[in-house]
Amino acid sequence: MVDELVNEAKDRMAKSVESTRVEFQTVRTGRATPQLLERIVVEYYGTPTPLNQLAGVQAPDPRSLLIAPYDTSALKDIEKAILESDLGINPSNDGKVIRLSIPQLTEERRKEMVKVVRGLAEEGRIAIRNIRRDVMADLHALESDFGKDEIHRAEERVQKLTDEYVGQIDALLKQREADVMEV
Repeated sequence: MVDELVNEAKDRMAKSVESTRVEFQTVRTGRATPQLLERIVVEYYGTPTPLNQLAGVQAPDPRSLLIAPYDTSALKDIEKAILESDLGINPSNDGKVIRLSIPQLTEERRKEMVKVVRGLAEEGRIAIRNIRRDVMADLHALESDFGKDEIHRAEERVQKLTDEYVGQIDALLKQREADVMEV
């Protein structure tokens, strides 16, 4: 039972790191990648729908994205969702596709993006610490069944896992900060 709790904590922490990695990919670095648009949700016939389910997104060159909707009647909705997003990019619509020109980031905008990335990293760390807190509470509930020594050893294992996964997030953060600040 104790090992199951520790293994569950490990799985949940790994998922938190992966989730943080995916969130990092949605932050603009000055290069055009389809992942920039993964967080965009379009109001399509009254239903919030992820952009990638409504259109194909391509990066024909490093400075632009091409969005080809499967249903051209969704062009205005997609355009509106992009304008309302935090990307800071103005879409141009030619009636069939939407083009996004990714401008070079200014130094000030890069610093703002670094703050966004740090915030995402902190959210990931908080998620991992919350998992640790939950598992520690579950372990304390089992203390009468397994004894203090075994519970203490399990707590140490959970703390090592926490430190390991927070370290992974910190490494991802360092890499993403370097990507954002790269000119």
